[in-house]
Amino acid sequence: MAKTGTNHPLRLYLIRHGETEWSLSGRHTSHTDLLLTRNGENEARELGQLLRGIPFAHVLASPLKRALQTCELAGLDKFREIEPDLAEWNYGDYEGRRSADIRKERPDWNVYRDGCPGGEMAAQVCARADRLIARLRKLDGNIALFAHGQIGSALAARWIGLAVVEAQHFMLGTAALSIFAFDPHHPDVPVIALWNAAHQQILNTIPARHGNETMTAREQSSGNRENEGGDIPWFA
Repeated sequence: MAKTGTNHPLRLYLIRHGETEWSLSGRHTSHTDLLLTRNGENEARELGQLLRGIPFAHVLASPLKRALQTCELAGLDKFREIEPDLAEWNYGDYEGRRSADIRKERPDWNVYRDGCPGGEMAAQVCARADRLIARLRKLDGNIALFAHGQIGSALAARWIGLAVVEAQHFMLGTAALSIFAFDPHHPDVPVIALWNAAHQQILNTIPARHGNETMTAREQSSGNRENEGGDIPWFA
């Protein structure tokens, strides 16, 4: 990842992949290389309608097919770069199993605290997230990150300086968009500007102008610049 030299503030757009058969059934999926369901494909296309209006300096994606397919269907694969550190948390012996079933054997199991036997521990995921964030902070402009649920939550926690165990509080739906940025009034303070927003949820936050006519996200962003927290950063 080369520095762009645009001098635009860094803004990370984290996108979880669309629905797969295993995400639908709640089975933990790391290295099992599943494709999206038809619904997952539609989710990715819908989210892409919003993402295509954003000038991205870099588009980074997990090497796993479900993330790559989401990137492609969102229309952002032309300049895509593979980023191994965006791969999902390695579930090891728990691959393909549901949390409810694992807790029959380990009632208090929490992946963000206990990790996975035969896979990654929390400290390893923390190191991976920190390594990636350190590289990303050398860049500027808008960066798209196509990733997964658990690694996405871990990145959110580490972006704002929390321990990986706190990632348990950051739930991510399929084809959800989150934005990591910096407080415009305190540029050294990392913030989560948007979290776990689905395509329709984002549209629902944009009020109508006349009857059923809807403002575009770019127009709504312009109208929020007077807020104390700065503008809503969907578009740059």
